[in-house]
Amino acid sequence: MNSLFDGLLNLWQLAWVLPRGESALELAHPLVLALAPLPLLLTWRMKPYVTRVEALHAPFFAAIMQATGTDMHDGELILRRRWLERAVGILAWLALVVAATQPAWVDPPKEKILPARDLLLAIDISQSMDQKDFPADGGKLITRFEGVRQALDEFITRRSGDRLGLLVFANGAHLAVPFTLDHALLHELMAQTRTGMAGPRTMIGDAIGLGIRVFDASRAQAKVMILLTDGADTGSRIPPDTAARIAREHDITIHTIAIGTPTATGTDRVDTATLKSIAQLTGGRAALASRFGELQTVYAALDALETANHTRLTHRTRHPLFHWPLGFAVTLLLLWHLGEAVRVFATDVRAKRGVVVDVVAGEPRV
Repeated sequence: MNSLFDGLLNLWQLAWVLPRGESALELAHPLVLALAPLPLLLTWRMKPYVTRVEALHAPFFAAIMQATGTDMHDGELILRRRWLERAVGILAWLALVVAATQPAWVDPPKEKILPARDLLLAIDISQSMDQKDFPADGGKLITRFEGVRQALDEFITRRSGDRLGLLVFANGAHLAVPFTLDHALLHELMAQTRTGMAGPRTMIGDAIGLGIRVFDASRAQAKVMILLTDGADTGSRIPPDTAARIAREHDITIHTIAIGTPTATGTDRVDTATLKSIAQLTGGRAALASRFGELQTVYAALDALETANHTRLTHRTRHPLFHWPLGFAVTLLLLWHLGEAVRVFATDVRAKRGVVVDVVAGEPRV
């Protein structure tokens, strides 16, 4: 019995969708349309309703019937409806049936992304990043920062499901873009960023410290930082290794990318040992890129390592339409009854005005 009830319930909940491009017309209860011929079936199968009333006994009944032109019958009088009255009833009934199906217009699908990862890009913009010694494709030399910017643009484009943030550092660390799904904003800010605008030094530890504070407001399941620099820490208030340990306590993974040559001396030397230690302490990866092709490979590897982690929700707005057929039925019936009232009133007025007195015959005549 329960299975039969469940089957009938599922059948009742069956919906029809009539697509029109990306939009659609939906009927929540299409089976209600089966009730459309119900009035015809009732008229065909059911007998007219009969009301018994007291008869008027008159010895001159036959003369009255003849004078009024009414045919004699067995005592039952079935009122015949006019074609207009039938049409109004049929249209009103069909409109009510359509309204009962709960029609709705469904808009094209809208997609919403719920990211599960926040990814912070920490980019070194010290003056050393302006050195034009970074081989691009074809052997042309470009600045280190220009190579980083081109590779980042490609990387950002592939991270459509993640919230991205941008942090730049030199003498100090500065949050350029908080976590956002508006990746076009990151492209624009990267294009406007210039090396040396935050000073000549490289504060790696301060950059990690600011990144930890940025992640404090994040509720993402995965927190990832990509740290890119071409130098060594030059006096951060918090040592890089200490900052990395604090990041690990906050469940932040740091991937490090070294730009330049580790064999250089002085300020041109990139501290790969510290960058490897930061990555190992936080469960990340350390990489070295001395040319543009290698940097692209590093970002591709990170893209594969930190796969897109998000949920796509599809929503389609429904606009109920049942009020239109319902309003049509109610308006049609109101207009019909109003018209009938006016017609009856006009008939009574004409009947009163049509009574004249025939002076010659001395009898009233219509």
